[in-house]
Amino acid sequence: MTRRLATLLTSGTIALLTALGLATPAAAAVSTEQKLSVLSSWTQTSATSYNAWNAGRLDKATWSAYAFDWSTDYCSSSPDNPLGFTFSLSCYRHDFGYRNYKAMGQFSANKSRLDSAFYADLKRVCARYNVVVRPACYSLAWTYYEAVKAFGTVAAVQQSDIDRAARMKADAERRAALRG
Repeated sequence: MTRRLATLLTSGTIALLTALGLATPAAAAVSTEQKLSVLSSWTQTSATSYNAWNAGRLDKATWSAYAFDWSTDYCSSSPDNPLGFTFSLSCYRHDFGYRNYKAMGQFSANKSRLDSAFYADLKRVCARYNVVVRPACYSLAWTYYEAVKAFGTVAAVQQSDIDRAARMKADAERRAALRG
């Protein structure tokens, strides 16, 4: 995404949230309800929600009054970009949701949705890849999702899971080269 587009998305998001009474100038106090509302809007399964979160990530200063926890370890000890598939920002948004809902004491009620949003983000990443390697990406996306669903972290992803997807990817590329 270009910096100009990110700025436009951020401006549009801020304008919309302000109109809805959800955003306030950085100097004003932010209520718990406002913070939860923005947090909820940024952690849904849709691409629109992802894009709004990403615009906020790119312009954190605008959201400083919300005191969001923007820290991340990306995909924990699992690869951030396994086999070249770019999962890092999906993991970042997942961390954002987990850390902020935990800080607000609202984690249990939102974990399932956060995990589903993570999986939706990963599938959108996979959809951008060539149809030949896409199944390997979807396999890894499912593995990462199952790990967070069961254990709350992608650290549970095993090297054998990544190796299996690597074989899928290599086999698919080999078959495509033979056909081509």
